[in-house]
Amino acid sequence: MIKPQIYIADTPGKGRGMFTRKSIKAGTLIETAPVIVMTHEERLHIDQTVLHNYIFEWQPDGQELCCMALGLIPMYNHAYRSNCEYYMDYDNNEIFIQAVRDIGAGEELTINYNATWDDETKIWFDAQ
Repeated sequence: MIKPQIYIADTPGKGRGMFTRKSIKAGTLIETAPVIVMTHEERLHIDQTVLHNYIFEWQPDGQELCCMALGLIPMYNHAYRSNCEYYMDYDNNEIFIQAVRDIGAGEELTINYNATWDDETKIWFDAQ
């Protein structure tokens, strides 16, 4: 499920990103998408490609797996204090994006790649 007010546009210094045409209230479910779950061995191969930047850690019951989210989820840019958060649904092999605060029309939708909307731990590339 992807809400119709969500769209992709260029964002300065980041390439493409996700934006909203309409304001979004905190707590709103923005997107739900299936994932393709991969093993640690498969990840070693993915880490040698550009897809490395688009995978998520997937750790049900402490397993060391990764996944590729389908839908538009790979297009959300990082922010250390993001306006959205992503959640894993291990039972249904899905990821969903939810607003953590009110978001204004025209605003970029961001997630924190550290998995918590306000985690300021440095990520693997220089982020703005």
